[in-house]
Amino acid sequence: MTSPPCALQPRTRLPLRRRLLPLAAVALARPLARLSPGRLRAVLAALSTGARPGTAAQASAARTAVVAVSLRCAVHNCLQRSIATALLCRFKGVWPTWQAGVRTTPFGAHAWVEAEGRVIDEPYPDGYFRPLVTVAPKRPARTA
Repeated sequence: MTSPPCALQPRTRLPLRRRLLPLAAVALARPLARLSPGRLRAVLAALSTGARPGTAAQASAARTAVVAVSLRCAVHNCLQRSIATALLCRFKGVWPTWQAGVRTTPFGAHAWVEAEGRVIDEPYPDGYFRPLVTVAPKRPARTA
């Protein structure tokens, strides 16, 4: 089975000093992308605890940085790209809403991040995919 041909979107070139965190996020995202959906959700939920909700600008900057350092994330690997984007945001103390979902006609699966109620830098319109797994930012429970 071959992948459909695609044109690579222009990517930003980051200076060396700004590549370290995105590269770390991409490296950490790869094994996480191999987890079962339940375990992945649990790990991401634990990581999101205590983070402030990310803004659309922060999530977009994180996604751009991830795509800039990883050709794998720039092309067809939406799961690793979305996880790496969320991790990079977390490194900076914020968390976007991470989602994985499907469309039914024709069937397709996709993973993405949202912030401020909108999909970040995806070629699909809001609502194109139906979310099945969502990890939103959450505050730690306060004890009295």
